[in-house]
Amino acid sequence: MIRIILHGSSGRMGRVLREMISANPDMTVAAGIDSYTDSDADFPQFKTAAECTEEGDVVIDFSNHAAVPALIDFCRSRSLPVVVCTTALTDECLAAVEAAASEIPVFRSANMSLGINALAKALKAVTPVLEPTFNVEIVEKHHNKKKDSPSGTAVLLADAVNSACRNKKNYIYGRHGKDDECKITDLGIHAVRGGTIPGEHTVIFAGPDEVIEFTHTALSRNIFAEGALKAAEFLAGKPAGKYSMDDLI
Repeated sequence: MIRIILHGSSGRMGRVLREMISANPDMTVAAGIDSYTDSDADFPQFKTAAECTEEGDVVIDFSNHAAVPALIDFCRSRSLPVVVCTTALTDECLAAVEAAASEIPVFRSANMSLGINALAKALKAVTPVLEPTFNVEIVEKHHNKKKDSPSGTAVLLADAVNSACRNKKNYIYGRHGKDDECKITDLGIHAVRGGTIPGEHTVIFAGPDEVIEFTHTALSRNIFAEGALKAAEFLAGKPAGKYSMDDLI
């Protein structure tokens, strides 16, 4: 039985995780950490990580970037493995996550979907063939409650493309202006927000007289929760170190 401490237990992803964990006989929620408490929760709840007194085998974090540094300190003090799923982390926070990996197992991915990470691998394979003559643009769409822009996933996909380029591309966030020429060395990233779109990412390779598009559509948040649970199962019992979807898939 894997005892999971949920950081962000009352949020959208926290609730999805709770439902999926309750259906898994090999997992249980040991505690929830969130500034908001739920009356329907059947596990101990704490407003901050520092207040948590429950024992666990692994922490899953789907929260706000501002809460992650305190969580990392908590995990280090308790020698707890942590799956960091929160996006829009600052450089300072990313440095703290990197440093923690020398003491505890840390799993981090900008997107927990297995499909997105498979797409990233596919982009690395096709980019060298298309790079010389194809412009690359990424369009990402999310619900109107998403706070960060562009999405961490869009940057993940852009980085996958750029890692396979001989001549590294410059990221252009949105386009405006009459003299905004699209150079072959540019990689445009564009964000759309509206409604309840769970998440859609399209990578466009536009060349002379032909266009290739790779699109991933998230039909529900379950795919991210499923990836997080697989990561938690993978991480439990691992030695200290930095882990990612590359290790899982």
